[in-house]
Amino acid sequence: MLFQSHLNGSRHMLTPEKAVEIQQTLGSDIAMVLDECVPYPASYDYALASQELTIRWARRAKAAHRCAEQALFGIVQGGMYADLREKSARELVDLDFDGYALGGFSVGETKQLMGDLIEQTAACLPEEKPRYLMGVGTPADLLRCVKLGVDMFDCVMPTRNARNGCLFTRQGRLIIKNARYAQDGRPIDAQCGCYTCQHYSRAYLRHLFVSEEILGLRLNTIHNLRYYTDIIHMIRAAIGEGRLDMLTAEAITGEPGLEAPA
Repeated sequence: MLFQSHLNGSRHMLTPEKAVEIQQTLGSDIAMVLDECVPYPASYDYALASQELTIRWARRAKAAHRCAEQALFGIVQGGMYADLREKSARELVDLDFDGYALGGFSVGETKQLMGDLIEQTAACLPEEKPRYLMGVGTPADLLRCVKLGVDMFDCVMPTRNARNGCLFTRQGRLIIKNARYAQDGRPIDAQCGCYTCQHYSRAYLRHLFVSEEILGLRLNTIHNLRYYTDIIHMIRAAIGEGRLDMLTAEAITGEPGLEAPA
């Protein structure tokens, strides 16, 4: 895979072996194989060729991996085609990775299609190894996908939303730039124990945001990351107490997609 630097235009070849080497040098706890994320929509033939390419890369990455202390995850691809995702999952399981990622989601498909394919794909992966959903998602997505069998997530949502002034609370999303918060002395979320909520008001955070002060983005990020961490703690507690099925999105997100009441 050939990349061109956005800094000086230099070209760089990233091979499956080079990707593994870089991650071993960095000392990451988990390394990922090189894969191709299929765009949406994509034809069946394109998705098939991409899935087969990703499997070839996975074999090369597995052969190149030499760090026993570092877990190596394979990545399931196949576009929005259930049979290709099942094929990818089974071929990766045969290669015996330390964990398995579900890649290529949240690229424009509907929530229903995403959920159906995640459920079908997760069922093809061993329960005793981590199942990691890449690039997803909203707080409601996390709960839904845990119920479908996902163990791990990563996503830019808490940080990207924070930079754009969108803050997650248990009463819904709060858009901090709105004028209604100009004189609001309350914290973002009275139930939150993060540094931001313990020390700063909505009014001050709004002032920082509209003044384009970078401190505001950092404080917003601290809150959103804490909110996501709290969600995972709630989900883990529900699993431990045998009540995951009773935990609803509304219980952790308020009204998804709607701004919190003033």
